[in-house]
Amino acid sequence: MIQIIPAIDILDGKCVRLQQGDYEAKTCYHDDPIEVAKEFERYGIQHIHVVDLDGARSKHIVNIPILKRMAAETSLTFDFGGGIKTDEDIELAFANGASQVTVGSIAVQNPDLFLGWLEKYGTDRIILGADAKDGQISINGWKEGSGIDLIDFLKKYIDAGVTRVLCTDISKDGMMKGPSIELYKQIMEQFPTLKLTASGGVSRIQDIEELNQAGIHSVVTGKAIYEGSLTLEEINQFIKTHE
Repeated sequence: MIQIIPAIDILDGKCVRLQQGDYEAKTCYHDDPIEVAKEFERYGIQHIHVVDLDGARSKHIVNIPILKRMAAETSLTFDFGGGIKTDEDIELAFANGASQVTVGSIAVQNPDLFLGWLEKYGTDRIILGADAKDGQISINGWKEGSGIDLIDFLKKYIDAGVTRVLCTDISKDGMMKGPSIELYKQIMEQFPTLKLTASGGVSRIQDIEELNQAGIHSVVTGKAIYEGSLTLEEINQFIKTHE
């Protein structure tokens, strides 16, 4: 069964969503991300994708205190991304409640550092972030293009031992027009053992059903939940039905 992973994106201490990574196109959904995490937990969610948008913008982790509170006040597990650029950043994330981290920009800009983390922390704890637009990798909070082909990028790191990838189609993110099913199928055809997390575009429970049928390991969804087109009741029922 596909794992449904709600996203909590943090900016200025609040739970927000951006549209296609645009900081000027933000919507604030809740003043307290910890309360949002508790609500997800009440509906049977076990794992949350936490994005430090302040960290992604400033290129170092910012919202560690919120992560620490989430971990202390819930029994959820978390993968954490945004602003992880140094050994200190990644150690802070793990020390304050993250069970996994999602790292993208460093894998582009400093491959040796990324591979060092992969060796040190293990393939289950390091998720390769592959944020793509028009088939190419984008970095630093999606503000910069890299000129690197998505499939080539994935192959390089899967050959090096990566087993978990979170792939976001930036053009779909926050648009609620459906995920890039064909892109994810293409990735799985080339890398059939990959634990792929799809991200971007989910708008309803049928999107998740389709991803599940395509054999996708997990899906991150945010705006659809906050806007109410994908309800927590539907997620809870999906989990119960597929147990």
